[in-house]
Order: sequence, then structure tokens, then C-alpha cells
Amino acid sequence: MHYDLIIEGGACMLPWGEVETGIGVRDGRIASLSAGAADAATERIDARGLHVLPGLIDPHVHLRDPGDAAIESIPTGTKAAALGGITTVFDMPNTAPAITNAAMLLWKQHYASRASWTDFALYVGATRANTEALCEYERLDGVCAVKLFAGSSTGDLMIEDDEGIERVMRHGRRRIAFHSEDEYRLQERRKLFQTGDPYDSHRLWRDEECAFLGTRRIMALARRTRRPAHILHVSTAEELEYLEGYRDIATIEVLVNHLTQVAPECYERLAGLGVMNPPIRDARHYAASWRAVRDGTVDTIGSDHAPHSLAAKAKPWPDCPAGLPGVQTLVPLMLDHVNAGRLTLGRLVDLMAAGPARVYDLVGKGRIAAGNDADFTLVDMRARRRIENSWIVSPIGWTPFDGMLVTGWPVATIVRGEAVMRDDEIIGAPRGRLAHFAS
Repeated sequence: MHYDLIIEGGACMLPWGEVETGIGVRDGRIASLSAGAADAATERIDARGLHVLPGLIDPHVHLRDPGDAAIESIPTGTKAAALGGITTVFDMPNTAPAITNAAMLLWKQHYASRASWTDFALYVGATRANTEALCEYERLDGVCAVKLFAGSSTGDLMIEDDEGIERVMRHGRRRIAFHSEDEYRLQERRKLFQTGDPYDSHRLWRDEECAFLGTRRIMALARRTRRPAHILHVSTAEELEYLEGYRDIATIEVLVNHLTQVAPECYERLAGLGVMNPPIRDARHYAASWRAVRDGTVDTIGSDHAPHSLAAKAKPWPDCPAGLPGVQTLVPLMLDHVNAGRLTLGRLVDLMAAGPARVYDLVGKGRIAAGNDADFTLVDMRARRRIENSWIVSPIGWTPFDGMLVTGWPVATIVRGEAVMRDDEIIGAPRGRLAHFAS
């Protein structure tokens, strides 16, 4: 049999477990899980000593495009993703201008299809003005979901009241992704703080109840409307316990930051480089997040890649913008957690490949299976590397994990049968396509 590509000798993470086998690729899709030395191939990759994972997905990035290319763009952000072992990204709509109408969706579809190094999906932002059109927008090519900011956004992208949120839930049927902090509590508590307060004040202002109250309100509306909800960046023990009772209607994302950083140490060490929304919390919430990962409560893990310049992050709190880069470091950090025994490699694959595919109804990705897209992340689980600012390709040039030693590293990123990264080098030209969704 002849294939375009054979990946041979690797420990392949198949849906039923780890198997050493050869994978044959033809026309950008997986054609065989038993390709061998007797088969011919245009290209062969020797994966001995490596693990072959289904292409890993970051379902939560802010690539700032359209916006400021000196901060981030689709070309630079997806190059960072590919260097970090990510094969598909889902990009958020709070750009300048925002992705909230048909014209902007069409522009981004065309642009991403020629400028992205990885496969690409986009959220459409919910506003009061576009609510009735969301049932149309959510079905357009490459749209992964509607994104609703119930707190912590600007302009018309924020819908903070129950009536407005319910209207959105009643226009369409696909799962809605929520930023669920409660805006009313955020505004009231802002009066307790002033410019120049310690950076650790960020988690005191945006306290646990801000997040928990927002999530309780959204769950009540989800039950009333029977509209499925994906709660993004869940960060509190209270939310995680509460959401166990809503598995019929809710799915859950946790960020790598909330699994890796702990307050107050992160603010003492990083100052403004540790400020994000929802904030990094203390050890009790960190432990709860890991329990939820291990017991299956969590469905997806993302980076919430949200870059800002070093100059902006150096401003006093709360004038420094919230948001941290992360798409390039997501996979190394999670592999390090695997090596530390916090989760298994199989669970990582579920959270970063099968999970996003399941939650968003993503077609042809998430599993190594015949007929699926030939997306693979090849990793060396024994490699010891230090994450450094010099490795970061986003224009901002920094990471909050600078200097961190990790065990486990992505060595190849393959998108639809073609390598876009090998051994820390980007290969070829941008070849990303819009992802497809079943509903």
C-alpha cells in the first residue's frame, strides 16, 4: 500500500489506549493504523522514542486580529501554537473591531484561511444588537460557538443582565461559551480598591463570589431555556462542586494557569505579569481544580492566550491590562504535569483533543481514527527543557513561565498530514483551514 506519509515506531495514543503502531496518511486523512515497513510512502517519520498524540487543540485564544499586530496576529499567534504542539486554535471575538456581524465573520474566515499556520475556528461575539442573528451566525463556516461576556468586557460585547443573557440563549441551539463573572458585583467591589494597591488585590476584587454568582445565574437560565452552556476558565472550588449538578446542560473549561500558578506567590513574583481574569487563586482552588481534572468534571483545558506588551503590564494595578500569553507554553506545561503524576497522558489527550471535539461538535479531529484529519502532536516525554522568553515568537516576547524547567516537549506538529513544526523549526508556509462543526 502507498501512503503520502507514514509515522512509524511511535507510541500512539489511540482512543482505546497506547499502542506502538504505524500510521498511514493519505490525502490529509488517516488511512491506516497498521502501516508497516512493507508499505511505501512519499515521506516517513521515525517516531521511535516518541509519543504520537492526536493533534492537540487550544479552544481558547485571543489572537488580537484585527487589532494590533505589534501585540499579536493570526500569523504570529498560530506560529506560536504550532511551535507549542497545537494543531487547531479557537479564536475569541473581542478584537478591534469585534467579530459580531456577517461582514467581520466573512473577513476573518478568508483571512485565517490564508494566514494561519494551524487549523482555525472562530467565536462570534454576542451583543444586544446581534442577538436575533446569532442563530444564523453560529452555523457559518468555521464558527465554533457564540461567546457571551457576562462580565469583564468592553463596549457592546458585554451582556450582564439576566434578560439579555436569556434572549441570547433563546436565539440558536448550539452550546454557548460564557465568561461568567458577575459584572454587578465587580463594579460594586471596585470601590474598595485604588490605583497602586498591591497586584494581589486583583484576586480580592474579583473574588470567588464574583465567579460563583455569575455561574449560578447562567446555570439557572440554561436550565430554563434548555440551552447548553460551556463555562470558560472555571477557577473556584465552589463553582466546580456546584457544576457537578448540571452535567446535563453544562460543560467546563479550566485554564493551565489555574493548574500551574498559585496566589499570592504568583503576584509577589510576577507583579502585573500575573494579572489575568479570572484571577490566579490560592492553594485551595488550585487543589480543587486538580481534583476536578482527575475525577472527570473538567471537559477541556485551554490557555486563554491573551498577550499584552511588557510596557502595559508594568503599569500599576489595576491599570495594567488583564491577560497572559500561553498558546505556545500550554503543551509543555501540561506534559510536565503528566510527568509529575498529576494526570495521565491519556487524560491529557481527552482534555486537549477529544474533549474540545466533543464539547464543540468538531468534525474529523480529536482522535487518531481512520478517516479523521491527519493531525498529530509528537512529543518527547523525557526531554527536559527550560521555557524561556527567547523561545516565544509572539511579538510581545515574554511568558509568565520564563525560566521554568519542564519535562516533556513537543517535537513535531502535523496538520492534515503535513509537518508545520519539526524540532522547534517552523516548516513551509501557512496552510491552516477553517475547522468544521457538525451542528
